[in-house]
Amino acid sequence: MFKKAHRYLRNPYYALGYDLLKTHPNWMSDKYFIKVFWKQVMDYPLDLKHPETFNEKLQWMKLYDRNPLYTLLVDKLKVKQWVAERIGDEHVIPTLAVYDSIDDIRLEDLPNQFVLKCNHDSGGVVICKDKGSFDLDVAKARLRKSFDHNFYWNYREWAYKNVERKIFAEQFIQDKLTPEDLMDYKVFNFGGEPRLIQVDFDRFKRHKRNLYDTAWNYIEARIQYPNAPQHIIDKPKALEEMLRMAERLSEGLHQVRTDFYLIDDRVYFGEMTFYHGGGYERFEPHSLGLQMGEWIKLP
Repeated sequence: MFKKAHRYLRNPYYALGYDLLKTHPNWMSDKYFIKVFWKQVMDYPLDLKHPETFNEKLQWMKLYDRNPLYTLLVDKLKVKQWVAERIGDEHVIPTLAVYDSIDDIRLEDLPNQFVLKCNHDSGGVVICKDKGSFDLDVAKARLRKSFDHNFYWNYREWAYKNVERKIFAEQFIQDKLTPEDLMDYKVFNFGGEPRLIQVDFDRFKRHKRNLYDTAWNYIEARIQYPNAPQHIIDKPKALEEMLRMAERLSEGLHQVRTDFYLIDDRVYFGEMTFYHGGGYERFEPHSLGLQMGEWIKLP
């Protein structure tokens, strides 16, 4: 009781917010939630009037940069047509089926290998590599958990708030060189210019990521997950093509991350996101977060 009273006396604004965060987070305004959650995660107050780092500016964008186009671009299903019109449908992974309900999924209508995804969140994915051993009930239970949840409430990422929820089946893709681990190439773009590339691998076991500049020089830094200098990969043959696509897709946007897969040296679009890690991932060194924050020119 004494500790709780001391908390309120020391800083009633954050103490009350923390209690609400644990009990009724959806009752809080976006601004209040973001400031309280930031304080708990980052351990210092968020200054929305003078944001400097990459993460700080992402919080500002959640509240004040509400371009209606963002809702389309974070929709993993609707964005495909938008992307196809800009870089060609040959770079978009084919959609096999679209469902309004989890219960509409029918295995007999799908090939032996496929991927099921929610269009409105991050992580609502189920991979089927062999339909004969695929447990559809387990897959539906996992997807339903994502499908029934509005991803916006997690970190108040505004762009996701009004996405019309769907389930869709997508063609399964696999790189012959790394059949067990499909590496994810994430290009950070600022004002339509690619500036940094993040490569994620071993995501389902011991998640690691390496950072490169656009000339494919390895950067001795990390964002949240450990990097692996021993896993520095050769410069992709399709790097320049991927960067041109990233530039085309990010044209006219203050900042956006465009994700791609490289399959047998062919570039496939993955997704677009405006709030990397919700704006809460740790940067080491701190100067990297400051540098990326300088690249964002807020409106």
